[in-house]
Amino acid sequence: MKSTTLGKRISGAEVTNISKHGFWLLLADQELFVAFREFPWFKDASVEEIVTVEWPHPHHLYWPELDIDLAVESIRNPEKFPLLSKVSRQSKRPSRRARITRG
Repeated sequence: MKSTTLGKRISGAEVTNISKHGFWLLLADQELFVAFREFPWFKDASVEEIVTVEWPHPHHLYWPELDIDLAVESIRNPEKFPLLSKVSRQSKRPSRRARITRG
């Protein structure tokens, strides 16, 4: 007997809470904390940009509005994945006001 291919995952990634320190991300039956200290790209992001997350593969997450790809393992164990751009720990994104006035 041949196994059928699995269907599309119906429970995706979900941001369950955001604080000044980071946000909680629910993946299936586990909740992970994404600290802004460890993932500075999210610090200046809007709530909408943070909650718009895709889980295309079991070990991969994608925030399309921020163009951020992360391995799930890097959230579980950020110390094993040092930032390559530690020199520029601050977000390179323009401020909200700058983005609004650019038209």
